[in-house]
Amino acid sequence: MEIILILAIIGSIILLQDPISSWIVKLKNKQQFQKFLTQETYYHSIISPHMRFYNRLNTEDQQKFLFRTYLFRKSKKFHYIEVEESADMPILISAVAVQLTFGLDKFMLNYFKNIFVLKDDYHYGFYSRPFQGHVDHSGIYLSWDNFMKGIHGLTANCNVGIHEMGHALTYVNFITQTEEDKHFKKEFKNFSKVARPIFEAMQYNSRNVLGAYAATNYHEFWAVSVEVFFENPIRLRHEFPELYKAMKSLLRQDPLVVLNAQRIAA
Repeated sequence: MEIILILAIIGSIILLQDPISSWIVKLKNKQQFQKFLTQETYYHSIISPHMRFYNRLNTEDQQKFLFRTYLFRKSKKFHYIEVEESADMPILISAVAVQLTFGLDKFMLNYFKNIFVLKDDYHYGFYSRPFQGHVDHSGIYLSWDNFMKGIHGLTANCNVGIHEMGHALTYVNFITQTEEDKHFKKEFKNFSKVARPIFEAMQYNSRNVLGAYAATNYHEFWAVSVEVFFENPIRLRHEFPELYKAMKSLLRQDPLVVLNAQRIAA
């Protein structure tokens, strides 16, 4: 009889764990949100001068964007290598990660605790060509000079921040599986149905808006597609309407809708 009673108690505790943990998470988020409100204006002052994506959002979405940026920034440790640290660096890098994941439920890229910021192009491993950024098990690496060129649109169809966060997003969903977004994983299969034939055609020197680097391998094809999706959505939709449609569904975003909304408001 005592054993049955003990088992019943244990069962009750297990059943209660989910609602309790959910309540704790909600309470923590409320506390975090109150802290965020004291810094909201500051985050806006850093992000607004640099990010067109943010400025095109409505007021409600801007607050959501800033709060997510705040949470992402708080969850990472930033390391600065041969570059002078400034207060805007971690905020802008976090904001670019949020731009990519803005339509998803899972946005923290929580496997990656460390982000490394370098001054400009650097060498990695045994590769002879210089890198602008990369992602591996140790963290996310970004060259600051190239990162800033990307968010200011100084290099056509190129945004190294978006590119590397694209790698990080697939890394946490498919390699470490530490922050799986059910929608993203499901829709990525549909994305690949459209994307694979385009990638395979590029293996035979088919030229298009994605550029030659997208043909390096399928991982780079994905990361470049994300860059062009945000940086040149009009041309991407024109050349590859089905690919654009698949990316809209995958990321739950449409840069052209936001862009058109801004034009109407203006």
